[in-house]
Amino acid sequence: MDHFPTNWGRPRSEAVDLYNTYPLHNRPGPKADAFTEGVQRTQAPIVTGTSVLAFRFKDGIIMAADNLASYGSLARFKDVQRLIPVGAYTVIGGGGDMSDLQHINHLLEGLIIEELCEEDGHALGPAEIYEYLSQVLYARRSKMDPLWNSLLVGGFKDGKSFLGYVDLLGTTYTASTLATGYGSMIAQPLLRKYVEGREETLTEDEGKKIIEECMKVLFYRDARSINKYQIATITEKGISISESLSAHTEWSFAEKIRGYGAQTQ
Repeated sequence: MDHFPTNWGRPRSEAVDLYNTYPLHNRPGPKADAFTEGVQRTQAPIVTGTSVLAFRFKDGIIMAADNLASYGSLARFKDVQRLIPVGAYTVIGGGGDMSDLQHINHLLEGLIIEELCEEDGHALGPAEIYEYLSQVLYARRSKMDPLWNSLLVGGFKDGKSFLGYVDLLGTTYTASTLATGYGSMIAQPLLRKYVEGREETLTEDEGKKIIEECMKVLFYRDARSINKYQIATITEKGISISESLSAHTEWSFAEKIRGYGAQTQ
């Protein structure tokens, strides 16, 4: 079982399979009887989304994710929304398996409807959604049938912003800057540099410029990303998710690099 999010949707070696990614009946040689292997579980996600970025600013939370869902190494679906509003106060951003993210969205929709039916004057906020997801993902992990996602939960309620991380192992933590997937290695250092220590003074416009720069860097460096993304802001005014945006990128430098430009010799 390959439980490293950075490997999801990427080519793997069939010769060396440390995490038993490939079931026995898919390996070379005589095929085993599928019934003798017991109940089968998803061993690796197929259609996957990459990084989600989020950080706190003085009025709330900013979150961003691109619109690509990759089928292995193929950029298959280019208009997927991976920022999902939950209730009136929360947005979740999901990386990893897209079908599992749809399942999580269905669970959350049912939870919100159930809460509304109570009519007790209370509404679920980001902290409650975060706790719910941590329990759901940990329970599925404990059954050896995880939901193959890494999630960011951001929201604003009762004058306080909230930002937390949950993954397929049930790992949870909160911070003022968070990223999933490849963004945790490439974009997280940029977020820490420009955001940490400025959470109480950083404006929304400044935050969006930082997000734009980070998404541009990811498009340059991550082969599973696309130059088409959405930004969500969650403040006391509510949730706002933008239309698909595109950062200005520059590739003219590649003309002088052998293998990228038009050189033939």
